[in-house]
Amino acid sequence: MPRLSLVSNERPTPESTTPVTPLPDGSLLDAYSQAVTRVAEQVSPAVVNIEVYQQRRTPRRGVQEGRGNGSGFVITPDGYILTNSHVVSGATRIEVSLPDGTRTTAELIGDDPDTDLAVIRIHAAPLSAVRLGDSAQVKVGQLAIAIGNPYGFQTTVTAGVVSALGRSFRSRSGRLIDNVLQTDAALNPGNSGGPLVNSRGEVIGVNTAVILPAQGICFATAVNTAKFVAAQLIKEGKIRRGYIGVQGQNTLLHRRLVRFYDLPVESGVLVIACEPNSPAQRSGLQQGDVIIGFAEATIASIDDLHRQLTEQQIGVPSSITLIRGTEKLTLAITAAEVPPVQG
Repeated sequence: MPRLSLVSNERPTPESTTPVTPLPDGSLLDAYSQAVTRVAEQVSPAVVNIEVYQQRRTPRRGVQEGRGNGSGFVITPDGYILTNSHVVSGATRIEVSLPDGTRTTAELIGDDPDTDLAVIRIHAAPLSAVRLGDSAQVKVGQLAIAIGNPYGFQTTVTAGVVSALGRSFRSRSGRLIDNVLQTDAALNPGNSGGPLVNSRGEVIGVNTAVILPAQGICFATAVNTAKFVAAQLIKEGKIRRGYIGVQGQNTLLHRRLVRFYDLPVESGVLVIACEPNSPAQRSGLQQGDVIIGFAEATIASIDDLHRQLTEQQIGVPSSITLIRGTEKLTLAITAAEVPPVQG
């Protein structure tokens, strides 16, 4: 019986020597690259470099002029620019460089350290402005593109995804910035204040910070927060917030007190001191009191108290609930507006 041979007697056909025509670069770009490239081309004309000059006093040389820089982006064609508060805070002179090489002086319209946002303005011809999106529609995993202009003549672009939503980040003023976006799009030096955009070229956040020990974790203030703050800064030049004049720290409540009064919280704000002639002092708050409620809201931390002290509470009679010793008390209080910083 003949055996089945697995070896072919046919000779292999030699490969064709016809040269392969290379595809154009555009055809080689995948959908991800095309999205990033399209967004960069669309948004970059509105991203600017901000150079800041500050007066600094040194023991040996006296007053010296320091310099720093960051990024920003045009939000209206008539020259309003959104950036970070920490980029322009304390500036004695601000200069803006546009992507076309134009350099001009800017004026500070308003600054809000509590959200790390600021608005400056330049007077120039009608400018290319970004489109502001809706950060409430952002989803974890969607494309996030960070754009900056650290050098004044060329933008830098990094891309990644939205890693998390609803984060909180502590600002330089000590307040928490809520609803912060977390992304793994790298934030290069000088890119603070630039836009974080989605695949449609809409701004979803303002790049604000990077955690240095944790590589790949960057934060952006949500654009919905930025829209509110920018509108108030353009209109009023500041953000109005409530103030009661308490110096405090977070503290745990004794478990017996929590059980006895059936408290919804297990911690509160221990009053260290009340500022003279402040709403807190006028209400009768004393050192050693523990605040556990304000305006019908439970207070478990200083951050909870800050969240309640909004513009809507200014001048409105309210109540503050506290533990004094072993007693639970409720006092009448009316929040005032945060006083201006002296000096």
